[in-house]
Amino acid sequence: MITLVLIFIFQGSNIINYPLHILLIAIPLVLQTYLIFGIGYAGAKYLKIPYSEAAPSTFIGASNFFELAVAVALILFGMESGAALATVVGVLVEVPVMLSLVKIMERNREKFRF
Repeated sequence: MITLVLIFIFQGSNIINYPLHILLIAIPLVLQTYLIFGIGYAGAKYLKIPYSEAAPSTFIGASNFFELAVAVALILFGMESGAALATVVGVLVEVPVMLSLVKIMERNREKFRF
């Protein structure tokens, strides 16, 4: 969490001055996460995997592991790099998207009773 705060401090002007860049980073990440979740969801239903296994596997598949990406971006490119900015945007996008996917799985729990 401290790392993210520090990146925000160093990237604050980029976030404020270039909101279009933030959108250009965020939109493909959102689309990719939902697409991969959809593939995992459909695959789990097709294979008749029970909810207790299907839910975690779809989330793991859709996750982008931005914690690791933040560390790699900082080590390789530095705190003020575009790569660091992209990973921070990724973290901010992934949390609400993953929460929405949890809601989708919870709503469809009954569809995984085989």
